[in-house]
Amino acid sequence: MKGQPHVLGIVLAGGEGKRLWPLTADRAKPAVPFGGNYRLIDFVLSNLVNAGMSKLCVLTQYKSHSLDRHISTTWRLSSVLGQYITPVPAQQRLGPRWYTGSADAIFQSLNLVHDEKPDYIVVFGADHVYRMDPGQMVEQHIDSGCGVTVAGIRVPRAEARAFGCIDSDAEGRITRFLEKPADPPHVPDDPDVTFASMGNYVFTTEALLDALRTDAADPDSDHDMGGNIIPMLVDAGGAHVYDFDDNVVPGATERDRGYWRDVGTLDAYYDAHMDLVSVHPVFNLYNQAWPIRTATPPLPPAKFVNGGFAQESIVGPGSIISGATVRDSVVSSDVVVESGAIVEGSVLLPGVRVGKGAVVRKAILDKNVVVADGAMVGVDRSHDLEHYTVSAGGVVVLGKGARAE
Repeated sequence: MKGQPHVLGIVLAGGEGKRLWPLTADRAKPAVPFGGNYRLIDFVLSNLVNAGMSKLCVLTQYKSHSLDRHISTTWRLSSVLGQYITPVPAQQRLGPRWYTGSADAIFQSLNLVHDEKPDYIVVFGADHVYRMDPGQMVEQHIDSGCGVTVAGIRVPRAEARAFGCIDSDAEGRITRFLEKPADPPHVPDDPDVTFASMGNYVFTTEALLDALRTDAADPDSDHDMGGNIIPMLVDAGGAHVYDFDDNVVPGATERDRGYWRDVGTLDAYYDAHMDLVSVHPVFNLYNQAWPIRTATPPLPPAKFVNGGFAQESIVGPGSIISGATVRDSVVSSDVVVESGAIVEGSVLLPGVRVGKGAVVRKAILDKNVVVADGAMVGVDRSHDLEHYTVSAGGVVVLGKGARAE
């Protein structure tokens, strides 16, 4: 629209997601289903589109078919208005090789930038669960006059060692960017808190292009955005931090304001689902002022019959709870839980079947998993360890199409 900055969005969606295996055995990490209706990619795309950003490129690489299909069939904008969301596979424009890092992914895709000619480039990750208005970050970036703005979320210093950490002065200028430091720096106004990088960046276009060219010519670089590009711009004095606490999302409650989760491990993925199901959820999917958008399958409403019921749970369309008990769980679409079965503290992805008298506790069941009549999942730890994947936190995980006897 007239008066708005010309912004191109680049979403980095090429990661393998090894720590989410077996959920990523057959799909890219951003395509992993989440929250009953969604895929992980829907959260970042919803945030960008809700903020009025409508020229978006999603860079994909590994096992990208289901991700490409989801974007192509779900995320259709108006070509008449020059809007697009397009998946961009690794094109090998600079030789027969995969991307060697997130910075290399953008460098190999600079034709997208040259075609669009944006003033600013928003580079966001594709596999976090959160609400954010990126437009507010873009405004602050423009006001700062810096080459890059890095979104920072406040985390306790004791927990910050697992993140890229930001050291900044009182004006917000970044003085150091440290990957997983043993002694994380603190924010200027709180000695017990650190700015952790959210993996979301806003660049002035020329600053990003110059940094990418310099990085590409360095044979010792890992060609990584957080590891190489951001430190380069920090050293040049051109980096600013955006405090995620300053972001105001319409419809947010005090309970879910500032929510952000990296769901890169099975336990984090499980915990984020458990955040959804309480009466006053830690993350509220029902905020219609800033909706998480997706396409839902043409299925009938969920049905509860023969005394079947669900407590503190989400149940997706097309699912049938027949004479069964579901508690503290996320049940996706087209799931059937049969008579006498018990599902507790679990995440059931689309198409799961839980047989008569079966018990499923603290488990993640991927698409089309079948739990046979009377089978037990999450009950006998030695049996689970022998037959299934069990996370460090004790979550039992069955991959796509598996069968529990």
